[in-house]
This record gives sequence, C-alpha cells and structure tokens, in this order.
Amino acid sequence: MGWMEGSDAAIVQQVRSGEPDAFGVLVERHSRSLFRLAYRMTGNESDAEDVVQEAFLRAYRQLARFEARSSFGTWIYRIGVNCALDLMRSRQRHPEHPLEDATDDERPARTELPSTGPAPDRVAFGVQVQERVAAAMHRLTPAERVAFVLRHFEGYSSEEIGLALGVRGNSAKNTLFRAVQKLREALQPMVDSKT
Repeated sequence: MGWMEGSDAAIVQQVRSGEPDAFGVLVERHSRSLFRLAYRMTGNESDAEDVVQEAFLRAYRQLARFEARSSFGTWIYRIGVNCALDLMRSRQRHPEHPLEDATDDERPARTELPSTGPAPDRVAFGVQVQERVAAAMHRLTPAERVAFVLRHFEGYSSEEIGLALGVRGNSAKNTLFRAVQKLREALQPMVDSKT
C-alpha cells in the first residue's frame, strides 16, 4: 500500500488500524522541522535529537488521543515543545549539564548571511551579533526561550504560545516580553558601539 501519498490523518488511521510501520512516514515528514524547532530551543544537536526522538515516542504512545480534525504537524510540534521544556527544566535542576556549556558547534544555528557579498566588516559584525544573541538565548529561562522561538521563528500567536506553555494569554505575553527585554539588553552594547 502506498503510504507516502496519504494525508497525515489517513496515515494515523492506518497506524491505529494495526499497521504500525506506517508511523515511519509521519516521522519522515515531520522530523526535520521538529529538529529545527528543538535545536533553536535547546541550542545543541544532541539535545535536539533527544527531543525529536522523545516527541515521536510520546506521539506514538498517545496516538489514540490525536483528534483527526487537528493537524498532526501542529500536534507533534506541541509535543516537541513539551519535550524541549522538560529537558531544559531538568538541566536547570541538575546543572552538571548546563546549556551554557554548549561548545561552539553546539551553539544555536546562525542565520545565513546574504550571499550578495556584504563588506567584510559587515560580515564580522553580523557574526558578532549572532554570537551575542546565541549567548543571550542561553540566559533565558526555558519558558522565555520557548516563547521567543515560537513567536519569532515559528510565527505563533500569544494564544498559541500560551497553549504550548500551558499558561493563559497574558502570562505568555509577559514571558515573551521578558525574553525580548533580555535579548535587547544583551545587544545594547553592540548597538551603542555602532552609533
């Protein structure tokens, strides 16, 4: 049977009907975007891989709870956010593996610089800004970090962020506001040096 062409909801139905191998198609379809989200939140690859694995495991176990009228992509994202939050909070409680200790190649992904060939000093400044942002992201609480990533990288609304964090709308807005304030403070010295 050609699973690859089926919609997510149809594939979920096949898994529920006793074809567990079909779940691999869902993993194939959604693991890259879920990994990108997890990487932005946790700041390193091995943690992001753990989050993706755990998210799909939880999704498989809880497939009976999935309501076909909602999107599987949205549902797995929500599970992924919770897995990332759990991981980051456990790091806070057990600081022998703090997120701040990430090595350079574990730092959050840098935004690609334009390929139109900006002047070398512009490139150097861009890299400095990205490094400063990466360092500042590690100072955010898990909730602040998740709120910032969901809003500014994934385009979530405050209500959706609240749902993902399990808090009411105003609390989500406050969390996002604190995250933005902390990042602004971290970047202020660089802004001042350019004026």
